[in-house]
Amino acid sequence: MAVNSKDRNPADLWKVLKGRTADQQKVIKYFWGYGGCLSKCISDSEYDLMVQKIATGTDWKQRALNKIGLDEDQLKEIDPIHFEGYYYDDKDSTYAKYGRADKKWRSSAYQISWLFFSEEQVYLYQYTFNMDEDGKSERTEEYFYKDITNFSSSTDTVEKDVPEISGCNNKVEFVKKPVDYTRFALVVPGDKLYCSMDQSDEYEASIQGMKAKLREKKNA
Repeated sequence: MAVNSKDRNPADLWKVLKGRTADQQKVIKYFWGYGGCLSKCISDSEYDLMVQKIATGTDWKQRALNKIGLDEDQLKEIDPIHFEGYYYDDKDSTYAKYGRADKKWRSSAYQISWLFFSEEQVYLYQYTFNMDEDGKSERTEEYFYKDITNFSSSTDTVEKDVPEISGCNNKVEFVKKPVDYTRFALVVPGDKLYCSMDQSDEYEASIQGMKAKLREKKNA
């Protein structure tokens, strides 16, 4: 979990590292931009590999079905759809960093979501995990088509504290910068349930398919 911006300076880094695993310490140093003069932080690609090791280390589809408690044969109205991507919040509980080489934002949290479709309902499974600590959350939801207002995607902006580095770690300042990220939203009256996602043609095609199915159900 990220610390408040007023506490984030090199002297406090070692307090944040205390009690963390070796991999979690690497992640924290990566987001602080701080590896020490005789060492270096992991690269953006190395961090991506650490995330993907967890993201691909579990059969999330089967885990989702187990949590929902239904057989996949009962959920074939349309093919199951999954989204995943870095998760951002509007608080100080996650770090963010901009990759200057690939011009991509990354977060210290990652989210995986699966959606399943029966004849009358939509089921959602969502798992969010943190890379800098042991924190994780898991949830399931179900909605009747008649209660769903819309499926949509949007690009949203959140302000995060991002490190600005000077010299050989002699100075690390954090400044607030806007982070643009894409989310899928399942909309019901008075509420929206969001799923982190990378922007891609495949995901957009999935959303269009869900919208078509929702129109079909609404007009039945």
